[in-house]
Amino acid sequence: MNVPPGIQPIRYLTKSRFKAALECPTKLFYGGKPEYLDSSADNEFLAALAEGGFQVGALACLMYPGGVEVTEMGHAAQLERTRTLLRQDDVTIYEAALEAEGLFVRVDVLRKRGGLVELIEVKAKSFDPAKSGDFRDASGRLRADMLPYLRDIAFQCHVARLAFPEFTYCTFLMLTDKSATSSVDGLNQRFKIRRTGRNVAVEVAPGTNAAALGAPILRAVPVDIQVAEIVGGTLDIAGTPMPFAKAVQHLAAAFREDRRIAPRPGGACGACEFKSRTPPMAGAPRSGFHECWSAAFGWSPDDFAGGTVLDLWNHRGKDALIERGVRRLRDVVPDDLEFDGAAPGALGLERRHRQWYQCVPSWPGGGEFFIHREGLRAEMGGWRYPLHFIDFETSAVAVPFTIGQHPYETVAFQFSHHVLNQDGRVEHRSQFLEATPGRNPSLSFLRALKGALSGDDGTVFRWATHENTVLNELRRQLQVSEARPGDAQELIHFVESITTRTEDRCVATGPRNMLDLCKLAERFYFHPSTGGSSSLKKVLPALMRSSPFLRARYGQPIYGSAQMPSLNWTTPVSWWVADDDLVRDPYDLLPSVFGDIRSKRAEEVAALEVGVAPHLQHGGSAMAAYGRLQFEEIDVREREAIENALLRYCELDTLAMVMAVEAWKAWVEDEAT
Repeated sequence: MNVPPGIQPIRYLTKSRFKAALECPTKLFYGGKPEYLDSSADNEFLAALAEGGFQVGALACLMYPGGVEVTEMGHAAQLERTRTLLRQDDVTIYEAALEAEGLFVRVDVLRKRGGLVELIEVKAKSFDPAKSGDFRDASGRLRADMLPYLRDIAFQCHVARLAFPEFTYCTFLMLTDKSATSSVDGLNQRFKIRRTGRNVAVEVAPGTNAAALGAPILRAVPVDIQVAEIVGGTLDIAGTPMPFAKAVQHLAAAFREDRRIAPRPGGACGACEFKSRTPPMAGAPRSGFHECWSAAFGWSPDDFAGGTVLDLWNHRGKDALIERGVRRLRDVVPDDLEFDGAAPGALGLERRHRQWYQCVPSWPGGGEFFIHREGLRAEMGGWRYPLHFIDFETSAVAVPFTIGQHPYETVAFQFSHHVLNQDGRVEHRSQFLEATPGRNPSLSFLRALKGALSGDDGTVFRWATHENTVLNELRRQLQVSEARPGDAQELIHFVESITTRTEDRCVATGPRNMLDLCKLAERFYFHPSTGGSSSLKKVLPALMRSSPFLRARYGQPIYGSAQMPSLNWTTPVSWWVADDDLVRDPYDLLPSVFGDIRSKRAEEVAALEVGVAPHLQHGGSAMAAYGRLQFEEIDVREREAIENALLRYCELDTLAMVMAVEAWKAWVEDEAT
């Protein structure tokens, strides 16, 4: 920070710290301290890599040509460089540094024209002018999904006015315009990434000018009215409403003094980036979450045993429970879940059953887990062999590939396909991966998938809704494309045959509509180790623990042999592996890719995860890996390693689906005999 010896550096409240403090002011105390577990930086980095956030920032600067970037190291040098530039009457500054009263911000783009200063905050966030309007909901309030961005630019404007009160300010959010289309090919390949750890530099291809960029896909949206409303309003700080300026100074003082603001625990604590799964052991990183709850409720480590109401699956009333003093799972009573004690019916488990079984691990039939054999048997009776299991990996980058493509348009770059025959034979029959930089893979993906599934009329399975959503989006893209391929109608018909969709407010279902195994898991299988979740990443480890069939079959090195062929494992492997009397999660056996990045949790939907021991395990990580293959300058060996990890990861997803069906089928047949 370029601080002279013996001088303590200023502890500035920055815009990222301000954002964290509005989520929970106690986070100011934990942030930046190496002794505390903190996953936020890794998740934000992976999100930017997957979504193209780094490229959006570079593209935004090109829309304001002739600017000067503040690249100096240390706050003091950055501030001095900015002050010098602001003496000019007409100047554009990238990453301008401003400070006042213990507050510090870097402005993405600052434009000064005489006494008028424009502050432009660039976000890799989609914006539809026809729908977004002025970022308000039906009640007239600022929309919850946009409020953090609006508060961000409001904070910057507040600091700017304190630092240079002689200027007049206009504020903008620069967002990706979903209604726009690229008018040039290869736009996204004009922005390459060079990365060292989490330090990223974007290199713009030579010759990138206005003509090369084509029609703008970013839009600067004026937000002066919204900023005035925020700055003139109040902020809730740990349950106390404060005027904006007073709240900012309150937070700045707490951070400057390294003072912990008393926590006000609630349902949002479940997503805390300073949270470990269990109270940490001696020598492990500290868990801010556990310290907060211990301080607020007088808890000891034993009080966390058995879980908290934050663990309740799909429960929207956690804040109310905590407020009423119901904080541990063992404190929950049936009325809290509107549970009448009835056993699961013919349709299987309902949400209230799964939640109650989390609190009181007791269910009809007893035992280690609950299995609804009658429901599964009825479902299986309608299946046609051979059974097909498919899993997709997709991306939605901000900067389009080709002419006519919208920002954040779905790109399908990978699938895996397993087959389970009626005699029990399992084979990894086909796969697809296209990650050549700059090439839109979706059309080739669709053709390959059609070829993989067209040999018979066997039942096709997916896990959750992703595959159905993706195929319907690819169908829409084909329908509106100005350059439709000759086989477009054939591909559209194929998609319609295996999907369900809504047309003119009516549900249309294809004759070979994919079946959702996630719904079957939700209705017919419950294991306490899943935390109520029916995610494949939770269900597979539970099945490996509970299924004698899986232990017997996959406890020997059979996968990748002639008996059970694999496209990516040429040496037979065992998937049922014990470690200190515990069955290892098969996903922990996958090759690591992001070895320099740690992450948060395995089950945070929409967050980008790479696992506790950073492995390529989750869909968000596949998106980030695809982002690296598209935009990062990496050598051939590293590219091959990433592609190999993607192939194995996706293959394990479809094998896991096979394993689930095999385990359920074995339990159903065992009862029948």
